[in-house]
Parts: sequence; structure tokens; C-alpha cells
Amino acid sequence: MDISTTGKILGKDEFLKLFTTQLRFQNPLNPMDSTEFTAQLAQFSSLEQLTNINEQMNDLVLFQNSLQNTLATTLIGRKVKVAGEEVYLKDKAEINYTLPQDVSKIKISISDSSGKVVREVNLGPETGGNKTYVWDGKDSHGATLPEGNYSITAGAYDAGGNPVEATTAVWGTVTGVTFENNITYFIIDGTTKIQLSDVKEIS
Repeated sequence: MDISTTGKILGKDEFLKLFTTQLRFQNPLNPMDSTEFTAQLAQFSSLEQLTNINEQMNDLVLFQNSLQNTLATTLIGRKVKVAGEEVYLKDKAEINYTLPQDVSKIKISISDSSGKVVREVNLGPETGGNKTYVWDGKDSHGATLPEGNYSITAGAYDAGGNPVEATTAVWGTVTGVTFENNITYFIIDGTTKIQLSDVKEIS
């Protein structure tokens, strides 16, 4: 007797029923071989353990989701630092970037929703580490830009002119929380939706 028959997996209740039926109808003059009997008991024990582990894992996932949802609601109104390449402008915007090493120059490029570059800022040489640039909300001609989302990129180069990877992050305010397909999302500044794992820092 095997746990699986014709490609279908038996549950523990079906397995136990089949096992006890086999015991009831065995020939007393030719009882079940002890080796086979032991193997079937081992199968049943393994099935029971796997079922218990699966139930415990489900309970753990539900508990983790509950904790995550509780944490999410407590962050409404708080400022969070989020890794990404989009910033929300409201009068001004804080742009954070990280350099893995010293660079000879770095340039921040800011684009509007159509992809048009509206501002480029050359920051010159920088040492490695976490840096911050506060954008005043103006374009390259000094005109004040409307409130909304803008894309940002950071281009950095070492002393030999070789590109250096710079990662960007922005600060925003958690204005709401939504739950979709058992996943918790934050709404940042009323527009951007991110997962909890995207949050790098909480202020």
C-alpha cells in the first residue's frame, strides 16, 4: 500500500481507513509481513508530520500577516524613506542617493510624467555613502513646476570616467494602507503604492 494511488495523494484519514481495512481482512494464517507493516507505519507517521507542519506554517503566515497589517496602520501620517526612482514634488522634494565609493562627479536628472528632462543638477565630486539633495521644485529655467510625481536618475563617474552605480531613494508620507491578494501596500503621498519591504527608513 502506498500513500499515492493513480497519481492522487491520500489524506491521513483515507490512509488510516485503508490501513485498518487491510489489517482486518488479512489472512490470520499468513499475516502481513513485518517489514511491510513497519514501512506502512512509517508512511503514516511521515504523512501525519507533514500535515501538522503544513497546518503550523499556515498559522504562522496568518500571524505574520496580522502583525504586518497592524504595523502598516500605525505608520499612517509618518514619513518613510523608499528605494526607487520616483519622487513626489510639493513645493520641494528630498532626493536621497547612495554611492558605493568616491566619485569625481555626479549628476541628478529629473523628468516629468512624459519623460521630458526638466532639471539636471551637477553636484561635482562626492565621497561614498548616503547623500541628500533637496530639489527646490524648479526647472532648468528657474520656473516653478506643478505638484506631482517626477522620475529621478543619478549618474556618477569615478576619476577615470568609468560609471559608478548610484542608487536613489526618496522620502514620502504614508497617507493610506490597502490590502490586495494578502499583500499589504502603503499609499505614499496619496499617489504611489509600495510594499512594506520597499521601506528603508521610518521617520
